[in-house]
Amino acid sequence: MTATTDGSTGATLPSRAAAASEIHTHTPAAAGVHDAATRAVRRATDFLLSKQDAQGWWKGDLETNVTMDAEDLLLRQFLGILDEETTRAAALFIRGEQREDGTWATFYGGPGELSTTIEAYVALRLAGDAPEAPHMAKASAWIRQQGGIASARVFTRIWLALFGWWKWEDLPELPPELIWFPTWVPLNIYDFGCWARQTIVPLTIVSAKRPVRPAPFPLDELHTDPAHPNPPRPLAPPASWDGAFQRLDKGLHALRKVIPRRLRKAAMDTAARWIIERQENDGCWGGIQPPAVYSVIALHLLGYDLNHPVMRAGLESLDRFAVWGEDGARMIEACQSPVWDTCLATIALADAGLPADHPQLVKAADWMLGEQIVRPGDWSVKRPGLPPGGWAFEFHNDNYPDIDDTAEVVLALRRVRHHDPDRLEKAISRGVRWNLGMQSKNGAWGAFDVDNTSPFPNRLPFCDFGEVIDPPSADVTAHVVEMLAVEGLAHDPRTRRGIAWLLAEQEPDGSWFGRWGVNYVYGTGSVVPALVAAGIPGSHPAIRRAVAWLESVQNDDGGWGEDLRSYKYSKEWSGRGASTASQTAWALMALLAAGERESKAVERGVAWLAATQREDGSWDEPYFTGTGFPWDFSINYHLYRQVFPLTALGRYVHGEPFADRIPAHRARAEAKGA
Repeated sequence: MTATTDGSTGATLPSRAAAASEIHTHTPAAAGVHDAATRAVRRATDFLLSKQDAQGWWKGDLETNVTMDAEDLLLRQFLGILDEETTRAAALFIRGEQREDGTWATFYGGPGELSTTIEAYVALRLAGDAPEAPHMAKASAWIRQQGGIASARVFTRIWLALFGWWKWEDLPELPPELIWFPTWVPLNIYDFGCWARQTIVPLTIVSAKRPVRPAPFPLDELHTDPAHPNPPRPLAPPASWDGAFQRLDKGLHALRKVIPRRLRKAAMDTAARWIIERQENDGCWGGIQPPAVYSVIALHLLGYDLNHPVMRAGLESLDRFAVWGEDGARMIEACQSPVWDTCLATIALADAGLPADHPQLVKAADWMLGEQIVRPGDWSVKRPGLPPGGWAFEFHNDNYPDIDDTAEVVLALRRVRHHDPDRLEKAISRGVRWNLGMQSKNGAWGAFDVDNTSPFPNRLPFCDFGEVIDPPSADVTAHVVEMLAVEGLAHDPRTRRGIAWLLAEQEPDGSWFGRWGVNYVYGTGSVVPALVAAGIPGSHPAIRRAVAWLESVQNDDGGWGEDLRSYKYSKEWSGRGASTASQTAWALMALLAAGERESKAVERGVAWLAATQREDGSWDEPYFTGTGFPWDFSINYHLYRQVFPLTALGRYVHGEPFADRIPAHRARAEAKGA
């Protein structure tokens, strides 16, 4: 493979031709592209319909990395419930994910990652793999080369501290008294994004308790100097923010020695009540695995035995994150995505030409209507007067509906001819009202909260992994704007503020950053259809720049792809990577919306999708095109490779959805000079 080098990082940057050569295809003749697309739509429709659950929902596997599996084993070891079958199955999966160099990565084709490799190694030690075994020796040697356990992130060292493999006093302090901070005080728990908030509150209890279970084996082989396993970390300059927060942490360590026990116990009790109040009906917390794991540990440390209803339900919910393979391997999902998958599947099938009253679309709409959240959650701390009405991502997550899902569910419901139109209209009205009420003051939308933009949480020594705040993003804002336009609100002042924000956020090269999908291809594929739906003409300079950028990054094979390194390294990585079905579809959705249906770029992209479709109507996609935290936590949504290509091909064959509404939006926008 030919490659260039990004001099700032040393990472290899695949050439456009090399990226294209990853998948070999035979492109249909140009004259047959439409026919090929029509056949692909038919096959893909049949495939997707066959995957619907009897209750009406779709859910693809949500693949992340082996830290989920390793931490599940460590949790069970800590609680004393680790069984042989779970250990064997998890170890089988973890071994299968190891790379040739002995490391584990966080995404397909990515580089080895230190903390992930450490956690995977420890999990395999729990499974009985000997440290001198070739695959283990290779891993431990690499870990030492990278600085050993001392260089791992805080979360990894917390897991090791639970067994005495790291010293609690050498971890950042996280006092439970945070739970009492009012919302106007910096670093109150509502300054954190909801996923971080749900994790931090239980970890304040763990940090206060500092538990240590007897280690089943030493880990000397993972230290660069076993005689001095906890080397001090260098302090940043006192005048810097990092230096100030490091010294604040030293002060908190000193404070823990003098804080009254009664006060600390009261804080932990308040935190425990906060945790229990947010347990979902299925026993989980927020529908995601990490907060559930830490909540179970925290409550156990406060005396909740494993047979307590809260604990029993929590542990049972964790079992539901397991995906068993045909080979007996067990993979743990970080969360599950049925609402997201179902609304995207509904949109794809409708745009592919399935009748609006098709029984399976109606069944999907029925299920989505039943999932609407009609009680307040944590979002109401910032919006106490706003009536509920959103949708969450997961099966059970009433505390944390999200703005992105709500917008897409409304767009999906609007495509269905339901047998109870009054019920449908009322649900849509509630969803639109809730989304409008969750607009941030800059005119844009975040994923879960309003104005969650405090600069302080990211500065904490504790927060060295992933995003801990939830600022507005272009992709979420675009989905809301598109939904509002379809609902006839394109000229509402709140929608226009969102449009203005999107136009201001465009990158100089014409792309948009993608927060929840990889990356600039996703952002651009989200924003362009939204702007056009809201009346921005295809001739607008912003749309033309976006089209030019997409055409410039199209691979030689006709597809589009983008590697996750675009989040970490130089901008040269944007739009660069092996062609994938989902990313090709995103690019096509933008180009089609911009009026480029007859362009060579669209023709080549459609031909690539048609040529790479499998006989059963599906597409293969090992690459991770979803994002939890940019670069730090990546996701392979297994249904993305089905729903987005079908959406793009359907729009190519049948035209843009709601196209009859766009001219009116455009006329009014032009009259207003937008």
